[in-house]
Amino acid sequence: MNYIDGVLHIESFLAVTLGIIVLFVGRRLTQASYWLREFSIPEPVSGGILISITFAILHYATNIDVQFELAARDLLLVYFFTTIGINASLTDLFKGGKPLIILLSITIGYMLIQNITGIGIATLLNQPAAFGLLSGTVSLIGGHGTAIAWAPKIGEAFDLDTAMEIGIASATFGLILASIMGGPIAKYLINKHNLTPSKDEEMDIGTKQSEPQPKINAYDFLDAVLAIHICIILGAILNKAVASAGLELPLFVTCLFAGILISNLVPASYPRLTGTRWPSRKPAVALIADIALGAFLAMSLMSMQLWALIDLAGPIFVILGAQFIVAVCIAIFVIFPLMGKTYDAAVVCAGFGGISLGSTPTAMANMSAVAQKYGNSHQAFIIVPLVCAFFIDLANALIIPYFIGFIS
Repeated sequence: MNYIDGVLHIESFLAVTLGIIVLFVGRRLTQASYWLREFSIPEPVSGGILISITFAILHYATNIDVQFELAARDLLLVYFFTTIGINASLTDLFKGGKPLIILLSITIGYMLIQNITGIGIATLLNQPAAFGLLSGTVSLIGGHGTAIAWAPKIGEAFDLDTAMEIGIASATFGLILASIMGGPIAKYLINKHNLTPSKDEEMDIGTKQSEPQPKINAYDFLDAVLAIHICIILGAILNKAVASAGLELPLFVTCLFAGILISNLVPASYPRLTGTRWPSRKPAVALIADIALGAFLAMSLMSMQLWALIDLAGPIFVILGAQFIVAVCIAIFVIFPLMGKTYDAAVVCAGFGGISLGSTPTAMANMSAVAQKYGNSHQAFIIVPLVCAFFIDLANALIIPYFIGFIS
């Protein structure tokens, strides 16, 4: 940690430590708050937002900027998605084929609506159409990474000097909204339709609140860690292979696929290698997934520089308010009925809340909070990451240029 010219720079190791502390804070807040528990607000969200607000107050009181080195955070995301791949089976993927296609089709249609909404509201506010596009799929479904990648191009094309600031602000405020919308949507649908899980499933992430904590010994934990690292090695090899073929994918995506491949091809030989069973859907893997996702999201939210975004808050809040209403309506009145009005559909709707305005980790955190309260939905944890971690990015790469041409 060092302080230079009004900037407090927090290095990677300390950033991870603070992320764990924030996760603890969020867990304690959730335990102490009936509202947070009742509406399934993810624990890292409550802690992360609280700490980011604290840093904003510190900035206004002392004029100190707090900046985090977040390289280690991305490794946590790799760990998390590898566990999702390890828990997947080809049988589940085939069963989830129709729901996956339904969710993907609706989401792509929604992406068009999201851009139209952003451009339309921006026009009503006498803002450039490019402002609305930046507050559409560029920053919301796309997230911070897509906003950073496309903002300079959009800014140059439309002579919009604040393009990067608009994109980052929209992605940041969208992340907050996405983090708090999934749980209430699922609660409303579950209570209204009296839904319960169709069967008692092992948790993909964490443990169910109403059940005692599972007993995990050192060998269970080490076996899970070994399996995860085997999958990450294969995922890194796959990543280099697809990159050499001209397709750039995030490392966590290829690690997700590596986990799926190994979990469905290797487990029969695994006992001869380690003397234990492949840890698919075991409590140790669920525990690692819970910690990795929680720490990642806690670090993402605690590092938000809210003070740098406040100047753009007015029109962005109006646009995001409209985007929020549209997303909720799509989840409740389109996705839920078309997915069969089941408990699995309600959990998918919670995940869609994270996809629509936030990010893949937000979607998974929303579903995890719901699953830990009401029961697991393995189908949701299979189809949602496949849709939002892979297909959506490919669709967005085609949709964004189309709308740039449309508003030119």
